[in-house]
Amino acid sequence: MKITKAVHIEKEELNDDHYSSNPETPLRVDAFELEDDIKVELISRKFKDIMEILGLDLSDDSLKDTPNRVAKMYVKEIFSGLNPLNKPAVALFENKYKYDEMILEKNITFYSNCEHHFVPIIGKAHVAYISNGKVIGLSKLNRIVDYFARRPQVQERLTVQIANELKSILGTEDVAIVLDAKHLCVSMRGVKDEASSTVTAHYSGKFKEEGVKNEFLAYIKD
Repeated sequence: MKITKAVHIEKEELNDDHYSSNPETPLRVDAFELEDDIKVELISRKFKDIMEILGLDLSDDSLKDTPNRVAKMYVKEIFSGLNPLNKPAVALFENKYKYDEMILEKNITFYSNCEHHFVPIIGKAHVAYISNGKVIGLSKLNRIVDYFARRPQVQERLTVQIANELKSILGTEDVAIVLDAKHLCVSMRGVKDEASSTVTAHYSGKFKEEGVKNEFLAYIKD
């Protein structure tokens, strides 16, 4: 029995060693053919099946509306970043003050979901860039982070998606991103480690220079 258990644990650990090299969220070509209301209806039915398979009594007042609540939450809220129609509109402004130093928005709270277990990822994003003549409203940095976080994610991909979007919008390679997040798939299940967090980073352009990178890291240090 001990040998069987050891083999099972080894296989589980191997399966949890996830990596994705694709910077785009994997979506089917027909991902947006259905209207949101239809998606809510279909997901509600499927989630009801899951709850019933688990043995829950959906006639109970506390549970009877749960499938619909979950479906609405999936489509309208926590996975709303899958739909490009929800992408935040971003306006750029002239850098009238000729400010040529780092612009940093740190400690941006984000909530995402692990695409392997569909449980939350909760973290802070630190986003910086150096203007090449245009600046972006600070709240838009938060909205960009939130948009890409609101989908099933891998933290490495989320980091790259935020960086690529900012470089595209701002027309500059001078971008730095650091994400520091707790994965509930690590703390709730598997190894059940509540203390650890995962840090991912992206540095491009001037942020690859040691002095600029160290300045950025000094700013975000707690």
